[in-house]
Amino acid sequence: MKSGNVVSGSFATEKSIKEYKAYVVIVAGDVSENTRERYEKMCEYYNVPLFFYGTKDELGHAIGKEYRASLAVIDKGLAKAVIQNINQEVV
Repeated sequence: MKSGNVVSGSFATEKSIKEYKAYVVIVAGDVSENTRERYEKMCEYYNVPLFFYGTKDELGHAIGKEYRASLAVIDKGLAKAVIQNINQEVV
């Protein structure tokens, strides 16, 4: 977050997706069904990988903030590392 490679919050996340700046989007697992569907459709349309992680509190804590429903990684190298890390946890 400090390096400026991550944006968080619904407005900033959606803006980065629509401006083709997001390389990966992570959404809290406890968001509403409408929010989940909105991000699924948006990320599919803009061809951005989408992952669901923990709760809003856990997602915010992971980036040193409070209570975040979504975040976007806007650095290609960091996004690659995040995706690899998530895929290792899933296996």
